[in-house]
Amino acid sequence: MNYRKLGRTGLRVSEVSLGTMAFGRWIDEKASAAVLDRALDAGINLIDTADVYGRGMDVGDPSLTGESEAIIGRVLKGRRDQVVLATKFHARVGTGVNDAGQSRYHLYRAIDRSLQRLQTDHIDLYQVHGFDAETPLDETLRGLDDLVRQGKIRYIGCSNYAAWQIAKAHGISAVHGLHRFESVQPEYSLIARGIERELAPFARSEQVGVIVYSPLGRGILTGKYRPDEAPPEGSRLAAGEKRLQQLLQANPAYALVEALKPLALRRSLTTAQLALAWVLSHPHITSAIIGASRPEHITDALQFADHRLSDEELQQIDEVSRSAGLFF
Repeated sequence: MNYRKLGRTGLRVSEVSLGTMAFGRWIDEKASAAVLDRALDAGINLIDTADVYGRGMDVGDPSLTGESEAIIGRVLKGRRDQVVLATKFHARVGTGVNDAGQSRYHLYRAIDRSLQRLQTDHIDLYQVHGFDAETPLDETLRGLDDLVRQGKIRYIGCSNYAAWQIAKAHGISAVHGLHRFESVQPEYSLIARGIERELAPFARSEQVGVIVYSPLGRGILTGKYRPDEAPPEGSRLAAGEKRLQQLLQANPAYALVEALKPLALRRSLTTAQLALAWVLSHPHITSAIIGASRPEHITDALQFADHRLSDEELQQIDEVSRSAGLFF
């Protein structure tokens, strides 16, 4: 496993990290433990979760959240110091009027509940899960800064932020002497390349770590989904994940997967391995989150994760992507 610095910090994280949205949502604790064990054995040290991850995401019940954090807390017992533990807050986790967002009120309750579920006294990377237009940024940043100074958080980051939103936050942090967002967590894959326009150049310029989710296009780039065929049993599409449905409808995804197969075959890779190698061949990426639901997902993904594509191969993939109808 290779490790990369998180932005301008001295913290080193594995270039492939484990996403745990499936824990307690699509797989039970025993299966989750097997995935986590395989990840740690493979040298993955960055474990990413969120307080909203749980069955409630599928059934629309915000009270059924936190299951992923609770499972991680139990499974990691005795091994907490082996990992960089990252979680997020922002989404609705209850029915109360203040059970969402980034107010100081919700922030303080959210961190204490996450610490309890994770069975730890601190979070290594605490991330806001989205932009909150209703809460002043200085309120959120001051609250996060207080928690860093209290020792409950080591670093702070953001997820699903635009470049201008991070720039605004950095300006507030600089003016008031607050800890700043050291990382951003956007979606990035061969079928979701929007960050290349502004966010990635900004992150390079300002030394912000980029931890990307869905590097395999939520499973699309594995080739397991085919047009006019029922999705595999137990897959995200079979579970009715809305974002996955949107990607399939809004992108020439099937055509792209078919176009990538000859390039992958030339390097003796699967399309999934090629897609992950493509993400990690970009120097602005700190880590790519793999949302595994079985141990073999970790093994398969990491088999060629340290392979880097040449500039010529990256250009070929760009040409193939455009020929398949993808715009970026």
